[in-house]
Amino acid sequence: MRQAVDLNKAYRLLNHGPTVLVSSAHGGRQNVMAAAWSMPLDFSPPKVCVVIDKNTLTRELVEASGELVLNIPARSLAAATEAVGTHSGRDGDKFAEFGLGHSPASLVGAPLLDGCLAWLECKVIVERHNQDAYDLFIAEVVAAWADPRDFSEGHWHFEAGRERSIHYVAGGTFFETGAEFSVK
Repeated sequence: MRQAVDLNKAYRLLNHGPTVLVSSAHGGRQNVMAAAWSMPLDFSPPKVCVVIDKNTLTRELVEASGELVLNIPARSLAAATEAVGTHSGRDGDKFAEFGLGHSPASLVGAPLLDGCLAWLECKVIVERHNQDAYDLFIAEVVAAWADPRDFSEGHWHFEAGRERSIHYVAGGTFFETGAEFSVK
């Protein structure tokens, strides 16, 4: 299930710092990789940053297409997140190998992964120095989606019994987003 998210609230999908799955596609090929280093960068138009190593197939496809999707996985995808982060797409189809379902995005060629909590369709803003020196990609969010059971009216609401986003620590270890609280 997906519902559109107002682009002026799209940064809130990443603001809590989850691990993301970066999907990419170009020339009949597609790939997915895990990325622990992503963040919102700007509000209007909404922009994000993500680190994509120069040795990955994802990097090759993103540079060729100028597009990517940041998929925000739920805890049930933690094992798949670890797997796609440690295997190369050059060795085979990670979608098939790890049983990752997907559907077409609305404005970019990269797929939206099933089982995620949210999706950000992005177009790369080419900054060669940042990409070459730091593997840092800046992208404009052109469409954003979220499961309305987890994100609606511009806010996350991780209810009891629902899945939560995950955060990579190291060595195959994750933690999930905790309980929400307010100081107001």
